[in-house]
Amino acid sequence: METRSSKRKRLLQAQSESHTAIDRITHLPDAVLHQILLLLPIKTIAQTSVLSKRWRLLWSSFPDLDFTTLNPHCMSCYYFDSCGGRSSVSPNPNTLDCISQTLAARQRGSDIRVLRFRAHLGFSRLNGLIRSAIRHNVQDLDIDVCTDDYFNLPRCVVMSESLKALSLKFRPPGFRLPPSMVMKGGFQSLQTLSLSHMVFYKKHYLLDLFAGSAFPVLRKLTLDSCRGIKFLDVGCRVLQDLTVENCFQLHGLTVSGPRLERLRVVSCFESSSEKSWVKIIAPRLRVMHWEHNAITETSCLENLASMEEAFIGFFALDEDTRAEKYKSVSNILSGLSHAHCLTLQSQCIQILSNNHYSTISLHPFHNLKTMKLHTVLDKNNIRGLLCLFRSSPTLHTLILKIITHFKAEKTKAWNKALWDHMSSSEQEQYWESRSQTFKSFLQHLKVVRMEGLVESENEIGLIKFLLKHGMALQEMILCSGHSNSRDPVRRHEIRSQMMGFSWASSNAKLAFH
Repeated sequence: METRSSKRKRLLQAQSESHTAIDRITHLPDAVLHQILLLLPIKTIAQTSVLSKRWRLLWSSFPDLDFTTLNPHCMSCYYFDSCGGRSSVSPNPNTLDCISQTLAARQRGSDIRVLRFRAHLGFSRLNGLIRSAIRHNVQDLDIDVCTDDYFNLPRCVVMSESLKALSLKFRPPGFRLPPSMVMKGGFQSLQTLSLSHMVFYKKHYLLDLFAGSAFPVLRKLTLDSCRGIKFLDVGCRVLQDLTVENCFQLHGLTVSGPRLERLRVVSCFESSSEKSWVKIIAPRLRVMHWEHNAITETSCLENLASMEEAFIGFFALDEDTRAEKYKSVSNILSGLSHAHCLTLQSQCIQILSNNHYSTISLHPFHNLKTMKLHTVLDKNNIRGLLCLFRSSPTLHTLILKIITHFKAEKTKAWNKALWDHMSSSEQEQYWESRSQTFKSFLQHLKVVRMEGLVESENEIGLIKFLLKHGMALQEMILCSGHSNSRDPVRRHEIRSQMMGFSWASSNAKLAFH
């Protein structure tokens, strides 16, 4: 028979074992706990170090150090001294101290997977942080800093064998790269590179940095606000994604990528340059974003047979009407003839409508299924629209995003006569007279969406023309550019009138948004 004393011991032992079994998370593998901690801000992760020696070791070996989440005005810094390994708390609100102390107290052999920080600091301190990260075999280094003088990137970064992703964003005055010989022999493992405010002045030997055999495994490259760069040649062998932004001094761009799939060029080229060019040869290019770029003197897009989606926009001065500019735009659009989806900004339509462009034609977009046009729908742009309709023989969906002049009256009274099926405006007559030149377009078009309608004569004329001649038209969506209390009544009356178009070739469903 169990005595009272033995029963008490058994119950205490069972209770002790029960309490021990509750803390199961501490016994998980380091990799699992690191993955759980990754969901928390770095300050919270550091605070777990006060729980026990086990958690202190987890913090000192934590591989993903994102200091961009720190609040420099109200934070405490958690770190470890390099001798005793004991946790300490410092009320110092300086972010840089936190970064330095955390890196200095890391366990030996604990590599850094990610290091990100933003700060305003001096040359020597930044140099020390970078070298410390490289010693810990950092794989992803993301730095956004402001220095008081030009910063020379340490050679150890270039020669690192562990570095796979590098993002350098230096506020002016910016940073300088090592000599060409060092650059071309380094970055053997780098897969992603982003450079902002890079200085190319008097660094002509770096102009072919991204051509040839350099960066053997680089897959993604971003260049933003690079100064002093006039000619850029990108030919990395395995590059898949290229972005070039805010390089206003650029005169020439050559892109030759056998594996390039995505290209984004925004706000580049000098508008006053008389000898500027762009040449793109990319057989696997699928997506191209070309926005707010000055028109180059010459353009050459070759072998873009894999093109799926393109967004094209230009920055053009009104007084710049040279025929070379229009020919350059024509070459870019013709080079995109394999695209399945095409978006054109308003200046593209204006350029196509210009009188100097009358002798230039576009290659047919035989694969084009969706076209989105941003345009002012007036008589000055009709010729550009006609050129695009004629070049899109198998288009399925047309989206017109109508831009209204700031002087236009958006709340004018409804002109009921314009919607009368017995009346015919001047613009409608223009479309009628040229309908045979884009007959294939009218035979394949199934969906039309017009956004920003103010019910001008030009808009109504095009709507009535498409309803009359769109033989395959199934749906027309009209989105008003203004709104008032009479809209429901107006839409009902417009729909009633349009339903009465007995001469319409289509039975398109009308929708008003």
